[in-house]
Amino acid sequence: METRFSVPQGSFELTRPGVGPRSPLRAWDSADEYVLGELPEQVGLRRLILNDAYGALAVALAGEETISISDSFVALTTARSNLALNRRDEPTMGSSVQPMPENLDLVIIKVPRTLSLLEHQLHQIRVVCSPTTTIIGAGMTKNIHSSTVDLFERIIGSTTTSLAKKKARLIHPVFDPDLSPGDSPWPQEAELNVGPPHGEVRVSVQAGVFAGPKLDLGARVLLGALPSKAERVLDLGCGNGIIGTVLARQLGCHVTFLDESYLAIEAARSTFALQNLDSTADFVVGDAGAGLQSEQFDLVLNNPPFHESNAITDATAWRMFIEARRVLVAGGELRVVANRHLGYHVKLKRVFGNCETVSSTRKFVVLSCVAGGS
Repeated sequence: METRFSVPQGSFELTRPGVGPRSPLRAWDSADEYVLGELPEQVGLRRLILNDAYGALAVALAGEETISISDSFVALTTARSNLALNRRDEPTMGSSVQPMPENLDLVIIKVPRTLSLLEHQLHQIRVVCSPTTTIIGAGMTKNIHSSTVDLFERIIGSTTTSLAKKKARLIHPVFDPDLSPGDSPWPQEAELNVGPPHGEVRVSVQAGVFAGPKLDLGARVLLGALPSKAERVLDLGCGNGIIGTVLARQLGCHVTFLDESYLAIEAARSTFALQNLDSTADFVVGDAGAGLQSEQFDLVLNNPPFHESNAITDATAWRMFIEARRVLVAGGELRVVANRHLGYHVKLKRVFGNCETVSSTRKFVVLSCVAGGS
């Protein structure tokens, strides 16, 4: 893995979690290099960075006048590690559920994977920016479409884009004080029919959270194959919390909802509250279960992602499986839904020593593993 990040601000050593030394994945992309090479004079500027993947921008622009905000627990944790690795003064770090800082001279927004999160963030920064604020969007060309530019124009003002460089592009909106784009439409609520025997479930929908106002096909398959008995449940990678909430509604069990997205945990918290259940729940932001006490759950439910940032990888799923084994009591079960072609049963057998198919469709499979004694 390439680790030396060289830009006009300096040369830095950057690491990325979950990848080996031979991996082609890096802790930065060409959009990071592009925007850092094009920045205005930095002296005395109060800067906001949004969606810094692994700390490349935070490290290059480190200092007390820099604020870095992300929806990702992993991104913030990795950024702190890279700042320490390079002995850089840590900027102010914050999550996506905290208020945006004010009196900004410069905003750098790495274009997120979902338009809904971009829309929400543009509404947020409009409130704290002014015509004197320089706003720069940065992303890979494959993630910048006409709809991306349209959002900048509708919410911020007249927008142009740069020429592409190393498959990256910059977006340059000009703040228009006369625009009235209204408030952010997020969060929302949606009524989802999750199928028999569960029926309708009211869910909270936060910007950027997986599946949005729809029911993910994999989640639908897992909801049709939930266990009939459980007391202490971990909904691992919970998203908007629909799987754990449905099980709590059905069994009255205690559910811990865990996701690395701050907005996902807010969505799960609201989804659970909308049901007016007698059962209780915990809500945790974390990485794949690391930090949870060992041997405390008798059931872990998991619909793992097969990408990290823009890269297709099973690194996150692998971490989830290992942590699930650790937090399960002896005899406890991990129940996973995944695309059939991913072949997760092989990895699960390596972790648990066993794996059975509970349910399957043409596209998805629900797998069950039982934890042995420690």
